Amino acid sequence: MSTLRLYDTARRAVVPFEAGELVHMYICGITPYDATHLGHAATFISYDVLKRHLIDKGHDVLCVRNVTDVDDPLFAKARELGVHYLDLAAAEEARFERDMEALNALPVASTPRASSAIADIRGFIGMVLDRGYAYESGGSVYFDVTKYDSFGSLSNYTEAEMLDFARQRGGKVDDPNKRSPLDFVLWHPSESDEPSWDTMWGPGRPGWHIECSALALRELGTTIDLHGGGADLIFPHHECERAQSEAATGEPFVKHWMHTALISMDGEKMSKSLGNLVFVDRLRTEWDPMTIRLGLIEHHYRTEWEWDDGLMARNQERLAAWRAAADGAPVDLIDEVRERLDDDLDSPGAVAAVDAAAARGESTRAAADLLGVVLDRS
Repeated sequence: MSTLRLYDTARRAVVPFEAGELVHMYICGITPYDATHLGHAATFISYDVLKRHLIDKGHDVLCVRNVTDVDDPLFAKARELGVHYLDLAAAEEARFERDMEALNALPVASTPRASSAIADIRGFIGMVLDRGYAYESGGSVYFDVTKYDSFGSLSNYTEAEMLDFARQRGGKVDDPNKRSPLDFVLWHPSESDEPSWDTMWGPGRPGWHIECSALALRELGTTIDLHGGGADLIFPHHECERAQSEAATGEPFVKHWMHTALISMDGEKMSKSLGNLVFVDRLRTEWDPMTIRLGLIEHHYRTEWEWDDGLMARNQERLAAWRAAADGAPVDLIDEVRERLDDDLDSPGAVAAVDAAAARGESTRAAADLLGVVLDRS
């Protein structure tokens, strides 16, 4: 059996993915304050294809996908709607799960919420403080990046680039309580209408990055085989997560970092803040969910791409062709698809191979199943 090779963000190269029979995988999930857009779906379906391929290769996969239900955007949206933040989170999480089920994503082992991990987070921060990597200031606890020599080696960004991304993504580089602009918050005071928990450092709530570290440690242990998320999480989220996790445990946090590219619409990254979104639940009212799934996996997980109005119609035709050939002449197509997926999860190559088989009237069923595409009409 050939070796699976995947691009590793930290090593900046396509390298063999090495893991035992049981693969520990952590995927950064949603902040549940709005519907699932196509960018979310592309990320989670990419990891679903990877999970299916690993299972096909004989691995068991323990995949954890968190829910960030303690975070600024969720509180802001709940404030705007006049609802409790946990009620909003529950409703949007349920909508997300319906979308993932419709797209035929395999269930994950657990979907822990940040709000479930406050005790774990408090203990984790205590470990970081005890090991000398954090400090208290102005009622908050900060991670001291100068104490962690390899800070920046995951993203491989310059200090100027890190500062720029931190400004864009909530890093509050001008916070006067910090010793250094790139230091990041582990615990901080809550606003009057935000949830608050008591600690020895004062009442408040966790910072964004510490939530994933605590959940990953609780759910998967000290070292994870593969950690993933969108490319916009490389910095600051994953860089900070790596630093504080290794500071707390003294052990490597992640063996392989995998990130998915962003999707654009009208020339801008698809994002909730810009509002240039295509929502999965709305697409599902017009198109077969398998058409949507095919529209996602016809693109490589590391290649940025732009939404186009022909995407769904093009893949509706593709789905019809695959279904028409589902029970065609038996061939060894599955091995070709496996080879494409072994090559840095080349789903476009795999899709093209199935297209060619369908055009020849050869059976597409086994290959479609490996790609998570359901050919039998419901």
